[in-house]
Amino acid sequence: MKPNPTARARLSVILGLLAIPGLLPGVFAQDLVIDFKSGQPTGKYSFASSTPKTFPDFVRAVPADPVNIVGHLFLPPAGDKVPAIVLMHGSGGIYNAMLDFWPKQFNAAGYAMFAVDSFGPRGVQSTAEDQGQVPFSADVADAFAALKLLASHPRIDASRIAIMGFSRGGHTTWRTAVERIIAAQKLPDGLRFAAHVPVYSAGCTGSLRLVVKPGVFGKAPMLWIHGDVDDYTAIAPCKDYVERIGAAGTPVDFVVIEGAHHKFDGDDLRRVYVRGAVRSKAECPVAVDIDTFQAFDFTTGARLQGPAFQEAMKACVTTGATVEGNPKARDKAAQAALAFFKKTFGR
Repeated sequence: MKPNPTARARLSVILGLLAIPGLLPGVFAQDLVIDFKSGQPTGKYSFASSTPKTFPDFVRAVPADPVNIVGHLFLPPAGDKVPAIVLMHGSGGIYNAMLDFWPKQFNAAGYAMFAVDSFGPRGVQSTAEDQGQVPFSADVADAFAALKLLASHPRIDASRIAIMGFSRGGHTTWRTAVERIIAAQKLPDGLRFAAHVPVYSAGCTGSLRLVVKPGVFGKAPMLWIHGDVDDYTAIAPCKDYVERIGAAGTPVDFVVIEGAHHKFDGDDLRRVYVRGAVRSKAECPVAVDIDTFQAFDFTTGARLQGPAFQEAMKACVTTGATVEGNPKARDKAAQAALAFFKKTFGR
């Protein structure tokens, strides 16, 4: 699969070359038209996306407010075309590991990495206590916009661009594997993500979860990575979800990281209980059919509508969750991700 020649020749972006330590000299932000062949290959890019209000709007291509989103591009040393990984953050926004730990792991393996900041350009710092500040559909719009941007880069192999996301970004990651959502993007030349790696993913319970049936998810391989003591996005419903996705025909693996809480890849090693963090209960039975946008109890198959749906959703939501950085858990997750990408991308 080859990127669109016109896009490859010249891509209009707003380049904010705000130096990333160790990667770029200090260059002040400015509005430029960048030709990737002559412009700085590594840096902080602003690129066009949109903010769809709802997932039905996004899937139905309802016009949405345009927005310029920021992404941090990290390229390995010069060489042939390389695979790339789009990184999507969670409810706390972009954080240090996305700009330090993960780029080092992927660049050392010969992969480019693009860390997307969906919140900062929208004027939001965190959605942990109010997820409505940024629609979940906006994160997915950003992910596909990042895919199209990277596919135009002369050093990136457009057929080997994967996506990896954390918590809310994990939800974004598996949503980009949904066939109906992919089809709605009208991507050029059959472009799509080659692999999907949700890490301590959100959306395994509650109205973000989809009814799984053959054809909902594509054939691109998936790797889910999850801590076994995570009380923010519980592991049990995610295991159940993955089993259903695999049974429907998608190649999928699930790696359990023992002793790992939510955000185990963070630099803050303190165990912190975030009282206001909104989350779905592990036992929440709600799922939505992507074809009809109707809600169901996935444990019984019963349709949920009107008061029944409102009561089900009310019973699903609670607050309070633990976060804790864990270097050993982070290293194990990195090893699992790198092994998966090596298998997926080849040499």
